[in-house]
Amino acid sequence: MAIGQRIKYIRNLRKLTQKELGEKIGFTGKTSDVRIAQYESETRVPKDNLLADIADVLNVSPKALSVPNIDSYMGVMHTLFALEDMYGLKINDIDGQPCLTLDKDNGTTYLSILDMFLAWQKEAEKLANGEITKEDYDNWRYTYPKEEAKRNKEALDKRRKERKSNQQ
Repeated sequence: MAIGQRIKYIRNLRKLTQKELGEKIGFTGKTSDVRIAQYESETRVPKDNLLADIADVLNVSPKALSVPNIDSYMGVMHTLFALEDMYGLKINDIDGQPCLTLDKDNGTTYLSILDMFLAWQKEAEKLANGEITKEDYDNWRYTYPKEEAKRNKEALDKRRKERKSNQQ
């Protein structure tokens, strides 16, 4: 999904009109909805600072809006090739099915991405088990890593508090 489609999709999730989004990022008058329409139709592409403002208003990470070109199967393949080069993503066979795996020999990169994948898997399982709603799941994905960092901080604070009370 291209950047304009991502903006429109998340704007609609947030139940904002083009005009409301435009006004919240600082456009005035008739230009507010026209500019957002131009971004969504991709006749214009927002610069990085404006993309950050749009993301802030939509309460998502700018990375949730500026996804790689995956609008075609070929784009997906080249994105996967880039992930192989950059992060050690590998294609393997598991039970006769192609499967993407991480290269364990890739040290810190492997551990960092593994932690992220495990967090994603945990949220996906919560959704599948009915513990969270699709809206909760989407919020987690579109604000990642903000929500995950908040949860980790809360868990760490709780452990520190427990340790402190046990020492007293």
